[in-house]
Amino acid sequence: MEGIWMTAAFYLLAATILGSALLVVMLRNIVHSVLWLAVCFVAMAGLFLTLDADFLAAVQVLVYAGAVCIMVVFGIMLIQRGDMGSTNLFNNQTKAAAGVVALVLVVCGYLAATTPWASPAAAVPEKTVESIAEIMLSKYVIPFEVAAILLLVALVGAIFLAKEVKADVHND
Repeated sequence: MEGIWMTAAFYLLAATILGSALLVVMLRNIVHSVLWLAVCFVAMAGLFLTLDADFLAAVQVLVYAGAVCIMVVFGIMLIQRGDMGSTNLFNNQTKAAAGVVALVLVVCGYLAATTPWASPAAAVPEKTVESIAEIMLSKYVIPFEVAAILLLVALVGAIFLAKEVKADVHND
């Protein structure tokens, strides 16, 4: 019975991912596109949970659905266009893009059909987060902290530059 629910969850999450990804690309309002991008990221985290990868699911929600979407919203707010209704501009290359997408889907389908998929040799460990946290906060603590400081400096620098540009626009 558990296999049926896992299969149903997979198909529901996959449909959510595909639908929200399509809406990200097709909507004309960039704010709505970012919201659907967050839905796509959360559904991807759900797929990680069905694979018993709880750490990856948490990282997916925190980093992608949280941080990346917030950064995109900050970028949108700093740009401040007058009319946010049509901020995702379309061009005349839709047919060429559809052809490329169709080609990629055919190649991916062929590769998925011809790949000899193997069953996992061992079961997924019960506690994955503890072992990852132990390694991250002992052996790799310096690179972890350097990455955090680098991201903080980049965020403060982006806000500083945006504030400077905004002040110049109001002075002109």
